[in-house]
Amino acid sequence: MGRRSKKAKWKAHYNSKQKILLVGEGNFSFSACLATAFGSATNMVATSLYSERNLRKKHGSSEANLQLLKSKGCLVLHGVNVHDMNRHPTLSQMKFDIIIFNFPHAGFFHPFKENDNKVIKRHKHLVKAFFKSAREMLDEDGEVHVTHRNDHPYKQWNLEELARESGLILKETVEFSKKDFPGYENKRGSGSKSDQTFPLKDCYTFKFSIEKNYNQLMWTLGSEVVAALKNLLSINNES
Repeated sequence: MGRRSKKAKWKAHYNSKQKILLVGEGNFSFSACLATAFGSATNMVATSLYSERNLRKKHGSSEANLQLLKSKGCLVLHGVNVHDMNRHPTLSQMKFDIIIFNFPHAGFFHPFKENDNKVIKRHKHLVKAFFKSAREMLDEDGEVHVTHRNDHPYKQWNLEELARESGLILKETVEFSKKDFPGYENKRGSGSKSDQTFPLKDCYTFKFSIEKNYNQLMWTLGSEVVAALKNLLSINNES
């Protein structure tokens, strides 16, 4: 008889059998938490927007987490932008069961506040681009997880609507508790206080899956557009 496969080790919604991509990591403490719980991180890819050098400037505490991840076999990538991560030379060859983006944020824009429409628009642009890229990187039954504050003004980002525009539908919403992820530090990420944490109030993990009829819808719409163009050209030629 062959060797029995090892049982999956779980941490909240995630397990060691899933192929997991984490994007927008701050000091990589969330990735490190999962790796510690799993005992191995060979099923994980953890990424940051910043270069390794800039990451260390922003988050001095990242060093220990990066060492832990690499020692457990995690693939760590720097300089990964969610806008085009589906075309990243390494990531473009991969498919994932889970793609995680915790507390997406487009940055701070002095003197504007978080409730300013211009700032909200920037945040929504970031999340929409993420959904579009992430959808292309999911396995058929995969999920995109976005952990986000659901109070004012963050609720105005309308995550569900942004996801739907990229062919993703809301599957489940689960209350997020930081204590479920020992060692996780939610960093601000940008600005002069980038290595500080921020208040976590009314937070949830929004789980999205692929809209099964999306591809058929896109094919139908494409066919209708082609037909309309042909009709228009025909009318112009006749006139």
